[in-house]
Amino acid sequence: MGKRTSRPVSRSGRFTRGPGADVARFTESVSFDWRLWRHDLQGSLAHARMLQRIGVLTKAECKAIAKGLEQIYAEIEAGKFRWKPELEDVHMNIEAELTRRVPAGAKLHTGRSRNDQVALDVRMWLRDEITELVTIELPDLQRALVELGERNQAIIIPGYTHLQRAQPVYLAHHLLAYVEMLARDNSRFSGCFSRLNVCPLGSGAIAGSTLPLDRQFVAEQLGFKDSKGRPAVSQNSMDAVSDRDFMVEFCATGALLAAHLSRLAEDLILWASSEFNFIKIADAYTTGSSLMPQKKNPDIAELTRGKTGRVYGNLMALLTLLKGLPMTYNRDLQEDKERLFDTADTVRSCVRLMAAMLRHTKVNAAACTAAASDSTLLATDLADHLVRRGMPFRLAHHAVGTAVALAEKLGKPLGDLTAAELKSLNAAFGKDAKDCFSLVRAMARRNLTGAPGTKEVAKQLARWRRLLA
Repeated sequence: MGKRTSRPVSRSGRFTRGPGADVARFTESVSFDWRLWRHDLQGSLAHARMLQRIGVLTKAECKAIAKGLEQIYAEIEAGKFRWKPELEDVHMNIEAELTRRVPAGAKLHTGRSRNDQVALDVRMWLRDEITELVTIELPDLQRALVELGERNQAIIIPGYTHLQRAQPVYLAHHLLAYVEMLARDNSRFSGCFSRLNVCPLGSGAIAGSTLPLDRQFVAEQLGFKDSKGRPAVSQNSMDAVSDRDFMVEFCATGALLAAHLSRLAEDLILWASSEFNFIKIADAYTTGSSLMPQKKNPDIAELTRGKTGRVYGNLMALLTLLKGLPMTYNRDLQEDKERLFDTADTVRSCVRLMAAMLRHTKVNAAACTAAASDSTLLATDLADHLVRRGMPFRLAHHAVGTAVALAEKLGKPLGDLTAAELKSLNAAFGKDAKDCFSLVRAMARRNLTGAPGTKEVAKQLARWRRLLA
């Protein structure tokens, strides 16, 4: 065990000395919660103005506190502020430095607890993270997908089920599937924003304050609004300081976004392989091998796929942290921030890098065309031909199955069976059955809303271009 060193007397009059150095190291959080500094300063400034409003601070005291907070802001932004682990967290570091510089700083914590201060800062920080994600980063990834689809609008590839060739689709249609997923992610993050945008300041440690705090004023100052634009404040002090639902919701939504990114990454990894060879990713977004000179590995996509695990882990860690806590604040909650910070950092960096990689990816038209020319992709179209001639689908399915078996027996593609060979299997095959193997006709027929038909894909690309403009 390390030697227990003497420390300055605790800031609480209840204790005659501060914690030992080992305890201080174990309990400090400024090493990670320092990133809340902007929001802590913004919250403190709004709180100071409110205290002046209700007569706790004079105008001169409020002005001095504001000036001190501005100076601290500038020093932190310039990297000149020294964070002191012995002061535990971002809040006490800022408050101690303010009080050292401005005597009235000792009044700033009036009517405020670190419990509601932490809840405030994290909500404000997460608002900014979500805003960047939903207004800039997710739409940019969607645009990158749409742009890749537009650049390769005529390219057809096999669509897959069970990773087996199934039916033909436009490459753009495949990419647009992810655009739709990301739109749902964006909506979920926006919903999370609306639920977290409630001001907890004024809840105190657990039971509010006997002082006439103007909570609505603070909420308005800090941009906490309800759906009608009115100041939004928490309605239960105990819930306000212990609520971490918004963190769980963000991490859960982040986990689903990570799942979507991982699926996209998996498709890109497969398409970049020699076996598929559908795409070429630019060198800047790949790496080589330390042993094999020929290798070009899709590391950005693989790391995106791999980082999904840590995002899932953050969600489970947060849920586990919260599941047994009694009301209200418990020190366990110090463990929530690293999980939240890591999820935000991870999903945002993955979204940005995936967008950049897609903009540096080229499609191998020849390989895609060769794969899409597999006539078995149009077996279902051949069954539809029989349905149009009055045959029940189950019988049509069976008839085409026998045609596939015959083609395999003869060692030739399904589309190379002659009209006579098809007729020999089932008299219902018409003279125009062979027309089913025209990709151009097949894609033109897929004109239902949401289908991968020629006109419908062009329509959807145009729709998303307008929405993302």
